[in-house]
Amino acid sequence: MALFLLRLSGWTPLLAPPPPGTVKLVSAAAPHTSNLDFWPGLFWKWATRIPLHWVGKRELFAFPQGIFMRAVGGIALDRRRAGGNFVDAVVSVIDREQEIVLLVAPEGSRGRADHWKTGFYYMALQANVPIAVTALDWSKKRVGIVGYVQPTGDLPADFARIAALLDGVRGRKPENETPVVPRPGPSAAP
Repeated sequence: MALFLLRLSGWTPLLAPPPPGTVKLVSAAAPHTSNLDFWPGLFWKWATRIPLHWVGKRELFAFPQGIFMRAVGGIALDRRRAGGNFVDAVVSVIDREQEIVLLVAPEGSRGRADHWKTGFYYMALQANVPIAVTALDWSKKRVGIVGYVQPTGDLPADFARIAALLDGVRGRKPENETPVVPRPGPSAAP
């Protein structure tokens, strides 16, 4: 039903085959320029039956909204358990799951910024899992995973590969797109 509704609304679901034996991924979804990105993403998740999840602070999961948050793939995260380090907390979630695709919006907001946040990169690097580059392409109405990047620790080179996979992809509000470049300088580390 989800696939039918996605296609009925003009969207094409994408799902590049994962590297052999891969059951855990960090999904970097971009460009994230509108709250409406949620709907094609949700229908894509249902249509592909991919084990897509996202993390949010535990306060978002209080009753009654917590029921909906969990139903659409939300995982409550208590940062205090990981000493306040968000990347470490997410890596522990990846480690404990049998299979997971953990969705992150690396732009950090729906408004334009100068660079992407790098937490998603360090989550994948520390968990030793590939990054699933996930496109929300409103210009061609395509949604899904367009390719994979295994983080090597060479941040600029890996970001260049991510940018190449997203070349030509446009968000719902192109003026809000953030360039696919990492946070500059020594603050790029988690």
